[in-house]
Amino acid sequence: MSDNDPFKILGDQSVPEKNGMPIHEEDQSGELKDRIERLISSSDIFLFMKGTPDFPQCGFSANVIGLLNSLGVQYRTFDILSDMDIRQGVKEYANWPTYPQLWVKGEMIGGNDIITEMFHSGDLEKALK
Repeated sequence: MSDNDPFKILGDQSVPEKNGMPIHEEDQSGELKDRIERLISSSDIFLFMKGTPDFPQCGFSANVIGLLNSLGVQYRTFDILSDMDIRQGVKEYANWPTYPQLWVKGEMIGGNDIITEMFHSGDLEKALK
């Protein structure tokens, strides 16, 4: 990890292949809880983030995208900046105040700090595969 830039977790390696697919909520009907659960269940690996995998809107989201891409896993994302109801609702649903939030098989794993620690220990790769 670079001492100068905490978001260069992967060092100066070439950029890994992008494996994330942003999704847009097709069906906005129903209770907010149901909408959130539909998003989470749309993929085994799901990330609520600011922006998209191709254009993250914060360094923490960019970091988690880089880590996921480096592991070569397929995942889906939702841009919480596109829907304020989802943005606030997911915080309450997960009882987790910050973004990004990584979900694996319907369970919240954590945010940037936890994901980064898990990446370095090898636990993230185990959890995702």
